[in-house]
Amino acid sequence: MAARGAVACTGAGSGAIRADRAGAAAALRAARAGASVAGFESGERGRDKICGDGLTPRAVAALKELDIPIDASHRISGLRMIAGRQIRELPWPETDRFPGYGAVWPRQSLDAELIGAAESAGASVSFQSTARPIIEDDVVRGVRVECAGGIREVYAEKVIVATGAPGAVARDLGAVRVTDEPFGLAIRSYVESPRHADDMLEACLTLRDEHGTPVPGYGWMFPCGDGSVNIGVGALSTMKGFKSLNLNKLLASYRATVEGPWSLGADIGKARAWRLPMSVVKRSGPGWMAVGDAAGLVNPMNGEGIDYGLESGMLAADEYLRDPVGAESRYDDAVGERFDAFLRTGRRFAFLIGHPFLLRTGLRVAVGTHSIANITLQVMGNLVDGDTPGAAGRVLSFADRALALADPVLRKTRAKA
Repeated sequence: MAARGAVACTGAGSGAIRADRAGAAAALRAARAGASVAGFESGERGRDKICGDGLTPRAVAALKELDIPIDASHRISGLRMIAGRQIRELPWPETDRFPGYGAVWPRQSLDAELIGAAESAGASVSFQSTARPIIEDDVVRGVRVECAGGIREVYAEKVIVATGAPGAVARDLGAVRVTDEPFGLAIRSYVESPRHADDMLEACLTLRDEHGTPVPGYGWMFPCGDGSVNIGVGALSTMKGFKSLNLNKLLASYRATVEGPWSLGADIGKARAWRLPMSVVKRSGPGWMAVGDAAGLVNPMNGEGIDYGLESGMLAADEYLRDPVGAESRYDDAVGERFDAFLRTGRRFAFLIGHPFLLRTGLRVAVGTHSIANITLQVMGNLVDGDTPGAAGRVLSFADRALALADPVLRKTRAKA
């Protein structure tokens, strides 16, 4: 496709720009079709991105669609779910849409692969460059970039915002988090382990803090295949005492439960924490489209967003390439049709499990039988959306309707901070 105008792919918090997986997916898709693409990244080339590093089969499918080889990743065959004394080991289901395997691929390497592919396709990516939107008459016309060489303005037909958790750019655009909706916090570290080549992800759904308080969230062990494992914990804001939750202590409490079974060795670097946005006031406007975390596309039931980031980046580029006029509204409709019902249900479920009794009851049900555990697997693997057939799709539809009725009560009785 002949180039038409330009696309500026922007991202990152605090007004900085990161060409991460969502922005890079958009840049790659648009550049391969002949569009002129400029991307801006606040960090140095090869910077690390805090993440659990797990790739669901959905993420693998998205990378295949982008023609990104995953040979450098560690292949994963399924998920081990632990709830109290109950343990379920389930293989990823193979479907017409998604392969029967996932992977673990540290984000530093994954993002470098995506950015490199975008550059090879013709996209220009500037590093150590801080960018903010240029807004004229309520329309985003491009970005104002600040770097070591000074300040310059880059005008474009469309700006694709890949800012991660909402920051200054989101405030400029009015694309901030919905204050009444839940969000998450997570922390991860890399640790040496002889089980680094295991072929299953492990998720402990019965997570407790240092005081023994049940935490709506989970702890994970993701084998990297390189001598290390990615160990981390995540928690939802709907729990009582969330504001005083100490993530380092929560990670230490979880580590104590897995240290023996995983023969954990020395830490590799320091533990790092990040915020998980799960809603946004708006994900597009005149001249711009937000993708990935910047669009609130994070599964409230597992904190996963890599696959949604890749897909939304491609959707944004596709709508721009289809016709720049009206691309924003078409993108918003496409994202809504694919993700909104599932994410809305997940946010309502987050209020439900903010109550310790309901959390314990729900976890017993989630892994209580093999058939229900398989549905839980699809939820944890982001394999459920508006197009999902079969039992999982029916359960999602029922849960969406049931939780819609319960939503006012859930919000009124939510656990207080």
